[in-house]
Amino acid sequence: MSEVDDEAVVVERLQGWVRSVHGRLPLYSRLVETALDHRRVHRLLLAAPPEQRIPVLLLAAVHALVLDHPDSALARHYPNLTEHPAGDDPAPAFLEFCADHEAELSQLIATRTVQTNEVGRCALLLPVFGMLEREGVGPLAMVDVGTSAGLNLGIDRYRYSYVRDGEPVATIAGDGALGEGRRGDELPGVELSCSLRGDVPLPTTMPAIAARVGLDRTPVDLADPAQVRWLEACVWPEQPERFHRLRAATAVVRALRPDVRAGDAVDDLSALVSTMAGEGHPVVVNTWVLNYLDAEQRRRYVAALETLGQSLGDLSWVYAESPSAVGPDVPVSDRADLVDATVLSLVRWRSGERDVQHLASAHPHGHWLNWI
Repeated sequence: MSEVDDEAVVVERLQGWVRSVHGRLPLYSRLVETALDHRRVHRLLLAAPPEQRIPVLLLAAVHALVLDHPDSALARHYPNLTEHPAGDDPAPAFLEFCADHEAELSQLIATRTVQTNEVGRCALLLPVFGMLEREGVGPLAMVDVGTSAGLNLGIDRYRYSYVRDGEPVATIAGDGALGEGRRGDELPGVELSCSLRGDVPLPTTMPAIAARVGLDRTPVDLADPAQVRWLEACVWPEQPERFHRLRAATAVVRALRPDVRAGDAVDDLSALVSTMAGEGHPVVVNTWVLNYLDAEQRRRYVAALETLGQSLGDLSWVYAESPSAVGPDVPVSDRADLVDATVLSLVRWRSGERDVQHLASAHPHGHWLNWI
């Protein structure tokens, strides 16, 4: 494709994104609308590889630099950075900011990919971990695939508030959830709230995790401020509660120092799970990860788990994925009303025999859980 054709694709994606978020994200919608009318801005995306020329990458790059320049005129419009965002049109400040930081934006867009680590999904995983503990499988050895910064690995360090019809029904707290750190360190508390529908089998105490490890192609190093800053930049500023919760969870997991390894979700999975089986009952977890694999990689991933389940005898696989995004090779619910939902499922291998249980539909960020 020519540069003109490439630019036309970028414009089409910007237009589509504005339509998809209309009314939900006023700030970001306005920024992308502004980019559409200024070639110098939307051409910034041409610095990215073709598959990464997406609006959210441009927005994340701008957000990252806004975080570095909190006194800029554009920062006054970001709800996560100010209690009272400016009410005037952010377009002039946006254009000025992009012009002033054009080289830095191009560098970020050329070298970064959008990466999120939504800690709210732990509220979906916790009931399943409780189910496994009640089954008597013993302490859990958690393998989080596509772990990003490893925030899911802190699942037993957060405080969970489960509500039904607006009324609290259960609070479950782990070490570090209320702000207590080791050796007297002061950590921010992390509370995850989840609205329940259906008969969700909540645990009464925090499930015991004997060992934990994360696997990711490009894990986020929480000791590197630049990598943490990029993770923060990928959160939409118009969701300030997610932004501040991410910062708190980052502090908790940084103190936990979980084992996070760089590796391939398929090629490096079997050896890692086999090693973890010596630490406890192996539980493989993935949440909104399989949609980033192509069809062949997903088939190999499922096949690797099947082989592990048969060879180890006992293995559990917990995942929250969208049936429409992962295709037919992943064991997902065939209910028509769940095709576009996030579906929480548990696959067990016991004595080498596989059983699939689709447990719930859920909000992709863990805001609600509807037990099937």
